[in-house]
Amino acid sequence: MVNNRSLALKAVTVLLVTILFLGTTLHTKAGSIPFTDVDKLNTHYESIVYLYNEGIIYGKSSTKYQPFSHATRGETALFIANALELDTKNVKNPNFKDVPITSKYYGAIAALVQIGVVKGYSDRTFKPENPLTRSQMAKMLTLGFELSKSISLKTNFNDVKKMPDSESRLYIQTLIDYKITTGTTTNTFSPYANLLRGQLATFIYRTLQQSGDRLEVLNVE
Repeated sequence: MVNNRSLALKAVTVLLVTILFLGTTLHTKAGSIPFTDVDKLNTHYESIVYLYNEGIIYGKSSTKYQPFSHATRGETALFIANALELDTKNVKNPNFKDVPITSKYYGAIAALVQIGVVKGYSDRTFKPENPLTRSQMAKMLTLGFELSKSISLKTNFNDVKKMPDSESRLYIQTLIDYKITTGTTTNTFSPYANLLRGQLATFIYRTLQQSGDRLEVLNVE
């Protein structure tokens, strides 16, 4: 009787070890990326791994993410629309002259226009290939994820305090309040600097974390 019980316990132990091993293998596989220019020492690594495996972001090629390249308005719109899981098929055409319905960014841009996250320019263009600034990113994240917008400026970022646009200052303060940004230095945010693709991934990843969306389980290499 004791022997049978011992054998049963051993069998269960082997089974549990096997399940754990297989589970770890699957998570490791799910947490991989094909980008040769993003290694584990990159400060944006975890963000890029997670968002890539969730189908939220993509590389500039099949093997390059280019984390230090400027993020464009079009790809930023696409990444945010993916993160928000927006319906990019059943959308109203915003009629931007430079965003035809054949554009890979069309659905995302149209969807974000519909919910008031982005706007075009007065000449009826969106300029999808133009770079995006860090302050513009702050606005998109605040509006897109419906973050509770700050009502007063409390930041120590000197360059944010000097911004003439009070709304932009508060969008940045919102990211600070949610701990989505820590700035480019201890006292600067660099609001007018062009956003980099690595930074974009981290901004979206942290916003998802703070909004409690889609991040129940995170396993990366």
